[in-house]
This record gives sequence, structure tokens and C-alpha cells, in this order.
Amino acid sequence: MFRNREDAARRLAEALKGREMHDPLVLAIPRGGVVTGAVLAQELGADLDVVLSRKLRAPGQPELAIGAVSEDGRVYLNHHSQSFLDQMEYYLAQERRHQLVEIARRKKLFRAVRPQAPVAGRTVIVTDDGIATGSTMIAALQTIKTHNPREVIVAVPVASPDRLVEVRRWCDEVVCLLAPEEFWAIGRFYEDFTQVEDEQVLEILRQFAPAGRQRTPAAQPPEVSADVVDARE
Repeated sequence: MFRNREDAARRLAEALKGREMHDPLVLAIPRGGVVTGAVLAQELGADLDVVLSRKLRAPGQPELAIGAVSEDGRVYLNHHSQSFLDQMEYYLAQERRHQLVEIARRKKLFRAVRPQAPVAGRTVIVTDDGIATGSTMIAALQTIKTHNPREVIVAVPVASPDRLVEVRRWCDEVVCLLAPEEFWAIGRFYEDFTQVEDEQVLEILRQFAPAGRQRTPAAQPPEVSADVVDARE
């Protein structure tokens, strides 16, 4: 058990210290991952930024992820969703549009205080407060890889062991403190798993924003295309 996200992140930072990194950058998945990422960045002497991805909810089961969409509009679908793709094509298109609107809202909000950090040639540590289905993490990794990082390390306190296998295919290394066989939900491994709000994310990003950088223009929603990534590729 971790006391809270900060406690988990400090333990995770200890597992990462001492290794060689080139101009390290921590990219956190909002919202909970930003709390984890802030501690990692501070402990490792790295920059902090966000990478945006959102889960795609199952029809009638909003807590169940069938996949995720990244900030550049790519869709990643879980293995178990592939066989139902034809039957839910219309629903998936609608859900994708809905989540892209939320991504655009967050992008506009967060980029107003933290301009996007360069990724090319850097050691990039991608983090969240845990991995359940792995969908949002993999969608984020797909976007990051297009920016030519030197290496990509996924660092999380806890994860479902079977989903870690899939996540490893999309990065250079995975650092995870707990991967219990009996995995039900991320929150059960934290004593305090209070929801993180936008205001807290903004405050953290302000602390890590580079001095003297101007605000970026308001982001526009990504163009909606039919780019769906098969989990079996």
C-alpha cells in the first residue's frame, strides 16, 4: 500500500535514481499522474510536462475502457474490443469525438501555463498513478514516439501485470513497483486516492513552467480521422 500519490512517487524515484539520462523529461498523464510526475521531476532533476490521452468508455459502462484516444487523434483499442469493432463503429466514432473535445479543453487550459516541452533527443519518463487497462498509457506512448525521443521509460507505482506486457511493446523500458496478480483497481493500493482537480494540475504546471516563456495560442480540437490502431500490430 502507498500512503498517497506523493509517497508512491518518492518510492518510484528511488528506483530510477542513479541511471544515466539525457536531458530528462517527465511526461505525466492528467490528472492523477501529474502529482506523481511532479515528485519524479523534482527528485530526478527533470523537466515536467503533460501528455494528453483519454479512455474510450464501453457502451453503458463508463468505468470500463475499451481503448483510448491520444491528443493527436489516434485510437488504440484493447484486444477484447477488436472482435466488436464492426458492431460499435458508430458508437466508437461518437465517443472518440466526445473525448477529443475534452482533450482540447484540457490542452487549452494547461498550455496557457505550461508551453509544450520539446521531446526530440531526450530521455522521456512517462508516468501515471497506475495502469489498469493500459489504454491511456499506450495511446500516450504512440504520440510521444512520433516526436523522436532518445528513449522512453514508463514509470508507474502499480499496474496490472498482464497489461504491463502490452505496455512494454510501446516503450524501451518499464519501471513498476507493484504488479500484483490480484489486481482490481488502482485506488485499492493507495490509502489516500483523492481525485485530483484541474486547479491542482495548473498549480503544479506553473511551478515547472520555464521562466520567460510566453503563453501559447489556444489549442484547436484535433481533426477527426479514421486512424484506429489495432492492438495486435
